[in-house]
Amino acid sequence: MSTTDFTLLTDLASRALGGSVSAANDELFAQRENLIRPEAPFFDPNEFGHKGKVYDGWETRRRRDEGGHDWAIVRLGAPGIVHGVVVDTAYFKGNYPPFVSVEAAFIEGYPSIEEVLKADWQTIVIKAPAEGDTANRYAVEDRHRWTHVRLSIYPDGGVARFRVHGQVVQDPRFLSGTVDLLAAENGGRLTECSDAFYSSPANIILPGRARNMGEGWENSRRRNGGNDFAIFELAAPGVPRHVVVDTSYYVGNAPGWIRLSAIDSRRRHKADHTAWTEILPRTAVQPDTRHRFLIDRLDAYTHLRLDVYPDGGLSRLRLFGELDGEARDTVDQAWQASASQLVASGKQ
Repeated sequence: MSTTDFTLLTDLASRALGGSVSAANDELFAQRENLIRPEAPFFDPNEFGHKGKVYDGWETRRRRDEGGHDWAIVRLGAPGIVHGVVVDTAYFKGNYPPFVSVEAAFIEGYPSIEEVLKADWQTIVIKAPAEGDTANRYAVEDRHRWTHVRLSIYPDGGVARFRVHGQVVQDPRFLSGTVDLLAAENGGRLTECSDAFYSSPANIILPGRARNMGEGWENSRRRNGGNDFAIFELAAPGVPRHVVVDTSYYVGNAPGWIRLSAIDSRRRHKADHTAWTEILPRTAVQPDTRHRFLIDRLDAYTHLRLDVYPDGGLSRLRLFGELDGEARDTVDQAWQASASQLVASGKQ
């Protein structure tokens, strides 16, 4: 998996991670909530409503004033560092915004929209051109953490999806005790997989229970021997205690067996296959079942490898455990470092 493509990082704005669209100044034609739907946008050429053509996105009315623009504010599903954003204008061809910009803010707690509007907003994408029916990408250089982002479109128009890709930076106070070391909302992420034909294994570390098979990982049917796998970086190095392997909704396409291995990349290199430790031996699993297995290990790890035999899908994967002492110091430092600008300006 390439480290240069920011779209491979977690979508911090996604509804699947817990993001929400807090406000928009206008949504006459299409609702602001569509911006963060995790699925790809769709288009039905025959669907019209009382206000005109129905689009799967956010669309504002035509402006008649000079110099104005429209905006929508997204509360991120988890605080994080934004590496890039995608303003996807799919199917908006004659009604897309020709320019966009993005601002961000860090706001403690659960502020009202009035408080959000008064926040100290920082520009992370300066006003830039956008194309219609295009996934417009904009890299972000700022490496501070944010809780909210504001998409501005000039002067008006429609956007199908707004993706905010980056790295979760979790408050260390929420990583004490036994936590899900693998959870995306805590900072876990997919780094490599053998096959994501139908859907990505990144789905299986998202919050909550999957509602259907489309919200998990489904690979293609393996015809050439071997087995499928996925490798994840943990939210922070930790000692695993038990794992949840959920095959809910996978009735005829669950794996026959699974195996879990782990490594501490602070001590050994991930490319060294002999350095991986088996923490759950090859174990049979059942279709449409939520399994729990105890992990009898005392060591801390940074990465987890899931092997499924020979192929098949999962709804969710959880790895519960505790951070080790070295990891806790690292998490504290990352939290403070990502807030240095805000602390310096008195905005923490």
